[in-house]
Amino acid sequence: MRATEPTRPLRLDPERALLSGLDWEDVFGSPGPVEVEIGIGKGRFLLAVAEARPGVRLLGVEWANEYLRVAEARAEKRGLENVRFVRADARELVARSIPDASVDAYYVFYPDPWPKKRHHKRRFFQRPTVDHLARTTRPGGFLHVATDHDEYWTRIEPLLDDHAGFLRLPEFGGEAFPLRPDSPLTNFEAKYEVQGRNRHRGSWRRRSDAPAGAG
Repeated sequence: MRATEPTRPLRLDPERALLSGLDWEDVFGSPGPVEVEIGIGKGRFLLAVAEARPGVRLLGVEWANEYLRVAEARAEKRGLENVRFVRADARELVARSIPDASVDAYYVFYPDPWPKKRHHKRRFFQRPTVDHLARTTRPGGFLHVATDHDEYWTRIEPLLDDHAGFLRLPEFGGEAFPLRPDSPLTNFEAKYEVQGRNRHRGSWRRRSDAPAGAG
């Protein structure tokens, strides 16, 4: 039996999002908690969460258009009403478009490490972006991160551990995580598990006793 096709377009206009900002109820057509995945690839994690949590609204951010089209097609085939997609620079989107204290959870799995030193300025995790993640995450909300790049992790960990807006959880995922955290969450993780490659994962909670931009 064919799933019901979504009644609203799943892809957002990135120019409108960057110029006018995002109003979540307008984006999804309904109220409810919002979660954002940065760099969704072909949507394995995002779509699994959307199916597991129909009451949660999920935004997937991806720059590679070929991957985004695959994720959209899969969402449409499954008739998912609680997902939206946008092709945009993630740093710019978080800084300019996402309202204060409006996101219940961010997921940033295997962001591009830009390994060459001259390209480090292109990395997603930089102090200004972490400030905006703190600003836009609601008190008590979460930030979940994973990477296989050792050097990048040595930069990410102190940025988040030392930020006054976040408190690290004892283990990755925590009680509120939507899927089994010990299973491969993305296509990258599934491949890395087969290859036996190293991975770094961590979760942080947005503190309610510190200003968003404090560090």
